[in-house]
Amino acid sequence: MTNNLVVLTGPTAVGKTALSIELAKRLNGEIISADSIQVYKHLDIGSAKIMPEEMQGIKHHLVDIIDPNISFNVADFKAMAKKAILEIQQKEKLPIIVGGTGFYIQAVLKDIDFSEEQQDDYRKELENIYNENGADYLFEMLKKIDEESAKNIHKNNVKRVIRALEYYHLNNEKISAHNKTQTKKESPYNYAYFVLNCDREKLYKNIDKRVDIMLEQGLVNEVKNLRENLGLTKDMVSMQGLGYKEIFSYLEGEISLEEAIYILKRDTRHFAKRQLTWFRREKDIVFVDKDKLLDTDSQMKFIMSILKEKNII
Repeated sequence: MTNNLVVLTGPTAVGKTALSIELAKRLNGEIISADSIQVYKHLDIGSAKIMPEEMQGIKHHLVDIIDPNISFNVADFKAMAKKAILEIQQKEKLPIIVGGTGFYIQAVLKDIDFSEEQQDDYRKELENIYNENGADYLFEMLKKIDEESAKNIHKNNVKRVIRALEYYHLNNEKISAHNKTQTKKESPYNYAYFVLNCDREKLYKNIDKRVDIMLEQGLVNEVKNLRENLGLTKDMVSMQGLGYKEIFSYLEGEISLEEAIYILKRDTRHFAKRQLTWFRREKDIVFVDKDKLLDTDSQMKFIMSILKEKNII
């Protein structure tokens, strides 16, 4: 059994889904989703979740499997992704990780250790601090103990801010120092790591268009259903995803729908920028430039040439 692995990532709305299916068809592969929101059931429109009819017979793992009232984190992803990789390999197929959550991908590629003990009491204390004082206050706490993490974690990513504070409290070590050590580890896989990208202006237009399509498809009603019929609340991990927290704020009367749409488009553009910054920091990445490789065929030829070089095919 080979230990080959392919990663296809890139910023949101760049076109990963279509290319990944073509890749899986040509390579006899199965796809493992590295998306922190598509993993949840019922979160379809706002996550741009791939639907069964779009999969073209390609098996997808880690899509639509977790109830949205349950927290899902990077340690959960790593454990489930490794299990899926093994299952795919045992079928003599090629595992292909596809998605835009860079930290999830890194956790698998570098086999990052998340086994440090958890301390629920302190986490609850941090959650209470957040609920009473807001994200800015919590972020200032992080800045005081770990400035490097504060540069790399967005203040609204409350889950990661809490994790960094919790890690420091439990281990008396900055999580940024821990992460540096972990990312130096050698990968257990023979992998190729592709980052699909295109011109920034084109990408931003794609993002704005995607948000408009989500609204046409019924994003507001989707969030209304999650709130009213499934009892989800704004502070749940699943509701921190782009598209959900903004519409939640609108439904709770905090902002107008127009403001919610403006914030969603703006924050998605900022998120895409941060994704690209993350990917550029990773080692061994290969950019697939859609402005030079204009169609799927050209992109596939380029990808195949790299896979041959790395003895993956």
